[in-house]
Amino acid sequence: MSVSRTARERVRAELTREITDVARRQLAAEGAAGLSLRAVAREMGMVSSAIYRYFPSRDDLLTALIIDGYNAVGEVVEQADAALPREDHAGRWLAVCHAVRDWALAHPHEYALLYGSPVPGYQAPQDTVGPATRDTLVYGRIVADALHAGTLNPPAPHPPTPPSFAEDAARVREMIPGAPDEVIVLALNAWTGLFGWISFELFGQFDNAILDRAAAFDYAMRCHAAALGLPAR
Repeated sequence: MSVSRTARERVRAELTREITDVARRQLAAEGAAGLSLRAVAREMGMVSSAIYRYFPSRDDLLTALIIDGYNAVGEVVEQADAALPREDHAGRWLAVCHAVRDWALAHPHEYALLYGSPVPGYQAPQDTVGPATRDTLVYGRIVADALHAGTLNPPAPHPPTPPSFAEDAARVREMIPGAPDEVIVLALNAWTGLFGWISFELFGQFDNAILDRAAAFDYAMRCHAAALGLPAR
């Protein structure tokens, strides 16, 4: 590879980062629906035609922001999980939950882009699937580890899962190998409960109701762990 090509690639990478940084600021000010390549170019002092060489459309820029966001969530979740012993299944679950909440509180507009209302007219491409599942794979691994270690004991009784759920459970089972349908439902309840709590907090649903939100969140996640059958710490 020539030196000049390396320099061009470095300049391109730096400009791409700058564009996405400006786009994140615009996201915070205008929301995803108001994201504009022309406005980004104007803030950067570029002509509109120049920015299209990096992102041919607004949707391409949105996709880059979404992939960056999912990778950021995935990274903090992976780090939180890796910091604890493999056999501490409940501890790993709580660490993952707090990691997601901490990231969301620090990046509320990016969280809203990932987990809030869909952007009108935007269709996420296949490129977003891998980054979007990084955190889910960690969570599935925690449940699978507890299941295979014999420490996952959901409290009984549970109503039977509907027959129509079997096909859906088979797809989710790729992330929680060996889990029966009932465990998959409980795992989904816990995972969606995590994002439900975070979304309610970020989008103002807890205003004037839940004051000590950190403590309430921690307790709620412990309740999810207990309902799922993870052993108490």
